[in-house]
Amino acid sequence: KILLLSATLQYCMEPPAEEGGIRLLPLSTSPGTHRRSICSNCQRPNPVCLCHALPANPIPTTTRVFILHHPQEAKHKLSTTPILTKSLLHATSITGRRLRRGTSPLFDQFPPAVYLFPSTSSSPAVNISDLKLSELKRSGENGGLVLIAFDATWKHAKEMVKASEEFLSKFAIRVCLGMEDEKVSGGSIYDSELILRKEPFGGCVSTMEAVARALRVLEPNGVEIEARLIGILREMVNLQAGFLKPVKPRPKLLKKKQLKEVEKSETSDNEKP
Repeated sequence: KILLLSATLQYCMEPPAEEGGIRLLPLSTSPGTHRRSICSNCQRPNPVCLCHALPANPIPTTTRVFILHHPQEAKHKLSTTPILTKSLLHATSITGRRLRRGTSPLFDQFPPAVYLFPSTSSSPAVNISDLKLSELKRSGENGGLVLIAFDATWKHAKEMVKASEEFLSKFAIRVCLGMEDEKVSGGSIYDSELILRKEPFGGCVSTMEAVARALRVLEPNGVEIEARLIGILREMVNLQAGFLKPVKPRPKLLKKKQLKEVEKSETSDNEKP
């Protein structure tokens, strides 16, 4: 992602249940177990309520944001997609595995659109910074440009894009975030000790972060919008940090040089008397 994955947050409190190295609070109740209280507004557990960070009024954009949420990813209670749709005035999401005619009235008239997904050998993507935005926006004067994101794991996101490409090719351009975007506002939130869920390679970002980076380019006041969305996401991460034990990234997250340095260091430590 840059790869589009969902929120890489997992919530944990006592009593713990192990899942992939991350402690999770059981969702079901049993004798002696109390159901955790949930905020009625942000739908997050009260100890990590995010209402104070959400905008009093959803942020308006000329771009309409549409998120296809994989059914399995939608089960994660702390996905960034619900927070994103509460933060943006023109953001909607549906749960599904592919986009096709009838998925949403938004696509019935084939509006000018871009969808976020990195390049492959068979399906190249345009760097979003290289888009001819003036032409796209003129063609969408009546409804505005549509930004499409896929909220899923890397494996599922590839399947969703492949299943949707025939339909998307009729009106949408495949775009990716340029490498320079990783350096904006300090780079990806997850390029730190707060990697809360293991992802397949470096540069991975959550759906909310990817949309924020894209809106930075697409919107006239994109820098401000990006900063506000990233601020909300950072607060979400900070709140979660108190309930999580650190999770080491997969070796693939390290560049080859870094990996060699780690291996060399470990070898030296083992050789010490």
